[in-house]
Amino acid sequence: MQAEKLLCKDKEDFIAFCLKHRNKVDDSFLYDEDLENFAPDEENPTFIVKKDGNIIAAASLIVDDYHRRGRCGRFRIFYSEDKDLNIYSILLSQAIKHIKEIDKVFLFVPLTNSELSDNIKSLHFAVDRYVYLLVKEITGPQVINLPDGYSIREFQFDRDEDDWCYIRNTAFSNLRGNSTPITPEMVRKQVCSSEYLEGGLLFLMHNNNPVGIIRGVNDDYEGEPAMNIGPLAILPAYQGKGMGRQLLRAALDFAQKKKYKKVMLCVNADNERAKEIYLREGFVQIEGVIAYEYLAI
Repeated sequence: MQAEKLLCKDKEDFIAFCLKHRNKVDDSFLYDEDLENFAPDEENPTFIVKKDGNIIAAASLIVDDYHRRGRCGRFRIFYSEDKDLNIYSILLSQAIKHIKEIDKVFLFVPLTNSELSDNIKSLHFAVDRYVYLLVKEITGPQVINLPDGYSIREFQFDRDEDDWCYIRNTAFSNLRGNSTPITPEMVRKQVCSSEYLEGGLLFLMHNNNPVGIIRGVNDDYEGEPAMNIGPLAILPAYQGKGMGRQLLRAALDFAQKKKYKKVMLCVNADNERAKEIYLREGFVQIEGVIAYEYLAI
């Protein structure tokens, strides 16, 4: 079998393939809106394998500006209906050939899909980290206790983008999978996206200076509306003072006012301080993924 580059004429068949199998893979970039806006181009190099005219396997990479600046790519999907390891090998070799300015690529595999994990490890992917999905039921208003001099205020469009980026980039500079800096333009795009919630971006302020951020966006969990939280970031000088917990409670209170019944978030397994806060605030670990890394150089 041969892998071929996805052409526009096969785009709808590729989307149908993604929809068919997104419950078996990490679906972070396989939501309906993502697929509606998908186009096979330099930022989305995509390869498929056909049998009897039908797509039976696909590998699609995300190598947009953000990923290029971090010299890494991420698979949107890497999956084959035929479990022959050779098909995965063919797709991987084609995908790697057609990317530039990239040192490594990441693939996220659900913990429940051991078969896919076995194939990925056979292709010399290495485990980079584990990421867990945590969910909490909203049962009422939150009690927020801020020390004197601290306050919480909403993000203001076309004014706060630089401060938002500074806090996020400083706090996440050594966090696996998040160390690539974001830009003010990326924040503006988030505000203009369909998942944006008015008032869902919050600053923690100290003496009128922004020192922490949290974002809540519209999402769904098991077919029901849910608010997705992330990032939550505090400048290093203000960490370890309980401010992250208070900022989290502010986001939970916002979710309650928006009538959400559940909130969700993701956390790296090695970010033990953050995970401990979430569990103490009533979040429950529901599922997880393994982040695999493949060196492309």
